[in-house]
Amino acid sequence: MIALKKIQPSFFPAICWFIISTILLTLPGSSLPKNDWLGKIWADKWVHIALFAIMVFLWCWAMLKKYSTNERLKFICIQIGIVVLAYGIAMEFVQKFFISNRSFDVGDILADAAGCMAGVVYSISRYIKK
Repeated sequence: MIALKKIQPSFFPAICWFIISTILLTLPGSSLPKNDWLGKIWADKWVHIALFAIMVFLWCWAMLKKYSTNERLKFICIQIGIVVLAYGIAMEFVQKFFISNRSFDVGDILADAAGCMAGVVYSISRYIKK
């Protein structure tokens, strides 16, 4: 059995998650579930938070191999959070102008920002040695 501590940081999971997220964010609106109870629990926003938190975490994890100093890694994790948030904002414009039955939603951007922040905070607390 392989212990999780033996798994080496890699860009492969981050790239795969980026591709999966892009596919999910560019699905036509007609492909998305339309259950009323999902709207009541804000399922869409929770999905955005999770997508972006995981994306930031995976990219920060991948950077462990490249950056060894705490301050540099912390700075890189914050930069990753900003870049991933910019990607989320760009995807809202893509949804508005290029994807049928999808629209621009400021609430999604706020959820993306919350996910990015959670990913940065978790990554820094997990990987920065005290």
